[in-house]
Amino acid sequence: MYGRPRFGPAGVPPTFKVMGAKLFDVPRLLREEGLDAFEYQAVRWGDKPQIKQADAEKFGIEAKRNDVLVSLHASYFINLCGAKEVLEASKKRLIACVLASKWMGSRITVFHVGYYGEKPPKQALEECVKTLDEVIAELRSLGVKDVWLGPETMGKISQFGSLEEILSICERVEQTKPVIDWAHLHARSLGRFKTVDDFREVLVEVENRLGGDVVKNLHCHFTKIEFTKSGEKRHHILDEKLYGPDFEKLAEAIIEFKLAPVIISESPILDLDAIKMKNILNSLLKR
Repeated sequence: MYGRPRFGPAGVPPTFKVMGAKLFDVPRLLREEGLDAFEYQAVRWGDKPQIKQADAEKFGIEAKRNDVLVSLHASYFINLCGAKEVLEASKKRLIACVLASKWMGSRITVFHVGYYGEKPPKQALEECVKTLDEVIAELRSLGVKDVWLGPETMGKISQFGSLEEILSICERVEQTKPVIDWAHLHARSLGRFKTVDDFREVLVEVENRLGGDVVKNLHCHFTKIEFTKSGEKRHHILDEKLYGPDFEKLAEAIIEFKLAPVIISESPILDLDAIKMKNILNSLLKR
């Protein structure tokens, strides 16, 4: 679907903001840096889109003109494991984000599923599946059938979002695809991802359960990460030697599997590390 590996930042890079760039300038500025993906951050939104439809559509046109693939990260204020009133509010927020995603021409709306709270993981899974089925039904009644919902793997042990849980959702709920946050998986597993084999195992699991097209076109987040016994603590730049995971190991697996993923940088320096990851992959391809 994507044709080639694509790289870009999670949100507008600080350097763009310093130069006074508007949202509509972002695709051109990314293209000039050699980047070709962008994840719009709708992470503080409520139950209605906080961008005008005309502006979202204009942004989408600029992105397409500059060959920048757009995704959208939904509100942090979503918890599909919560009480009834929380669930209803979360559904509205997620739907609002997916609507804006469609306006922009985004192919996927990334979201955090929620926190277990007092619920056993199996109960949380069943409730999340039921709620997402309701969300998909509502979206289809609104004519939104071409935007994937992307449940993301999460980095804290208290959060719903192990690889198993995310793949289970995607097996059971239509119009969903997994978002693999490699830093989150690394933190959740307390530092598992050290070798190419560690990345390879995840890719094989995704392929076996969801198919070759899904694994080939994975939507991913990547950065280095600091963690505690509870999981994720803080994101770090790629040059931090103290922390993992190592992007070069993932790049080797991407080449081996002949993948064309979208890699979104969540590093504190966003676009600069996106460029670095692209250069690492290209360097390996030339060997």
